Amino acid sequence: MPPAAATPAELDALQAQLTQRLLESGEWDRIKFVLAAKLNDSGWTDDMRNRSKERARTIEPLSFNALLEEMLPPAQTSIPLAIRRDVIALIRGYIDQQIE
Repeated sequence: MPPAAATPAELDALQAQLTQRLLESGEWDRIKFVLAAKLNDSGWTDDMRNRSKERARTIEPLSFNALLEEMLPPAQTSIPLAIRRDVIALIRGYIDQQIE
């Protein structure tokens, strides 16, 4: 855990180091795979795909950026809490290993 007196710049540097380690170790890809599998298994992926298709039919003119901007907030808030907790636990576990 960073010291309580860490400056914002020090915290930013620590975050950058941890992010770099996540990427270099392949752990980020593993976490993304776990997240994608859990979302798919829960039906979330199919639900969001269907909702996006329906919404795309009504957007004139159709724009990927407009669709993404509209669908991103509900997509983020509709991730099942259990999946969110599982992924956060994976990230925290990795960070704990790196800081020890």
